[in-house]
Amino acid sequence: MKIVGLDSLIFGVDDVPGTARFLVDYGLTPVDVSDAGGRFEAIDGTSVVIAREDNPRLPAPPAPGCRLRKTMMGVADSATLQAIAAELRRDREVRVLPDGSIESIDDSNFVIGFRVTVRRPFALPGEISNAPGGVVFRPVNSLGVPPPGTVIRPRSLSHVVYFVPDVLKAEAFYVNRLGFRCTDRFTSTGPFLQPAGSLDHHTHFLIAAPPHMHGVEHFTFHFGGPSEMITNGYRFVEKGYQAFWGPGRHILGSNWFWYFNSPFACHIEMDADMDLHDASWAPREAALSADASQTFLLKMRKKWAPGPGIHENGDYA
Repeated sequence: MKIVGLDSLIFGVDDVPGTARFLVDYGLTPVDVSDAGGRFEAIDGTSVVIAREDNPRLPAPPAPGCRLRKTMMGVADSATLQAIAAELRRDREVRVLPDGSIESIDDSNFVIGFRVTVRRPFALPGEISNAPGGVVFRPVNSLGVPPPGTVIRPRSLSHVVYFVPDVLKAEAFYVNRLGFRCTDRFTSTGPFLQPAGSLDHHTHFLIAAPPHMHGVEHFTFHFGGPSEMITNGYRFVEKGYQAFWGPGRHILGSNWFWYFNSPFACHIEMDADMDLHDASWAPREAALSADASQTFLLKMRKKWAPGPGIHENGDYA
């Protein structure tokens, strides 16, 4: 199953203009957006799609209160699309939609779709650190910090995290039916899952949760590096959005993170520099704790400059 990752997440929302503004401020590009909703793209064409929550064309949510209506995954080719349809039809309905994509429901009641991926190839340098002894380093006279006013855009839809009432059943579906593999695991909490067509540490993370929490914890896009991610996150907070957790760096996956509250009844993250693994990787397991979740956690504060006779609030003594 050559599933390459997430192509799109589709949400029903109660405030289309406010949610659209949120996504543009996050850095996504609006495409075909109206008062009824629209698509908001990263550089590679992966996206978030929003529509009014009462739109009758939206699939049902997995549970009451969840705003996610569909997770669309991209596959490498039409042969994979046909193989997935044949596999799922063994025990559930699979619909073929007018655009050629297919749609079904997983074992945790999330609506899932598959299509030949819309991801567009692009070439942009990622962040490189200057390190004594390093073989690869940032070129001489190149700058490590985005200049003021630089437009920062998410590069690709990264991953989604589900709260599920039966995590063993949920994991078995993605591993046994769709060819995902576990890269790491939090004991008694759930697995990080990677599709066979991707090297990203995970595109899905499943968290065992009571039925009333059934839904989404967060989703995120990849940024070009930690400086880009933290700069964009700082701007996001300055625009009035509320940070939830971060910035910091995870241990499992190694990705930098910064989580924010969102209008999607879940959190939204910015991430950067995730580990890449192939099939030879041996999954790790750890008990979920603060020490196992992040190697460090930073705390944002308003900008200030140290100097003689200057207080932290910027006033001179």
